Amino acid sequence: MGILVVNGAMTSCTFGLAPSTLMVLPTNKVLAANMPAATIMDNKPLVNILPFGMCNSMANPTVASATAAASGVLTPMPCVPVVPAPWAPGSPTVLIANLPALNNSSKAACTYGGVISITMPGQALVQVP
Repeated sequence: MGILVVNGAMTSCTFGLAPSTLMVLPTNKVLAANMPAATIMDNKPLVNILPFGMCNSMANPTVASATAAASGVLTPMPCVPVVPAPWAPGSPTVLIANLPALNNSSKAACTYGGVISITMPGQALVQVP
């Protein structure tokens, strides 16, 4: 059971230094609380998942390079998430455009080792299984 995620939901990454906002485009034409509802495929970096300020993951090549240049002192660099897979698990019984709806318990993995979570779903009205 979870809460349906909509445009404007707040997200966080375990390696990001700032929260971010999920952008859900109205392409599926499904609204919840008068906002576009998200699916597990709303995982596109810089379209749906915006940067998390600075990244402090050594798996991020820019962080590793800056840290090496600073004689091994961890040097965070701008966060540009790389998300190769859909959010998981999504809602098993609620479909939007034949895709599982995104609920607030779903997570997305960043290639650089971070786990992206929904910290505030954007609304609190529509509960989904």
